[in-house]
Amino acid sequence: MVVLENRFSEEVIGGVDQAFISGEDGREMVVSGAVAFDSSFRPLSRSWALLETTFPYLPGLLSFREGPAAVEAVKRLEAKPTLLFVDGCGINHPRRAGMASAIGVALDLPTVGVTKRVLCGSFDPPRREGEASPLHHRGLVVGHVLLSKKECRPIVVAPGHRITPESALDLARRYLRGEKLPLPSLAAHRDANDEKRRILMGEASISSGSTIFHPKK
Repeated sequence: MVVLENRFSEEVIGGVDQAFISGEDGREMVVSGAVAFDSSFRPLSRSWALLETTFPYLPGLLSFREGPAAVEAVKRLEAKPTLLFVDGCGINHPRRAGMASAIGVALDLPTVGVTKRVLCGSFDPPRREGEASPLHHRGLVVGHVLLSKKECRPIVVAPGHRITPESALDLARRYLRGEKLPLPSLAAHRDANDEKRRILMGEASISSGSTIFHPKK
């Protein structure tokens, strides 16, 4: 069901990321933060979801463990993304179906997967900031390994759904803005961890929520 053609716009750019909370009772919770920006990268809305894990940790099957919270957080965004950056693999996955692809298909959204390590495939290490190398797996280019910032390890950028490998790389580069991660990914990462801190400090109730921003014209 994954589509590797460009069927997206940059009208509303979103990001989603997850953090984990381990309770004293042995339960593990996933808090997912989702953010949405307009084409000028002004914030439109943010949301979060907190769900208990129902699937064990198994390499290659993280979409079953973290995906439900991510899907719920994105659904709660008041501004529906027309392009979504996901903390997870896309087609750069042994089954060609990482979390970015799973979320993209489940929500019918164009998705770009961004990860910090190579799950499968081979590549020539990029050596200069901004340089990217194709990631090959079973005879196909399934993404790119991008040296996004000096003195940092490369990141992996791959199509999830409704985007090509080349466009996924171009978009990741466009939104780096001097950071290691594309800004939608970085904002979602910070939001998920901020919400986790608020929950642990008792500053937030154990429920999901959303906030709407109204940017100045």
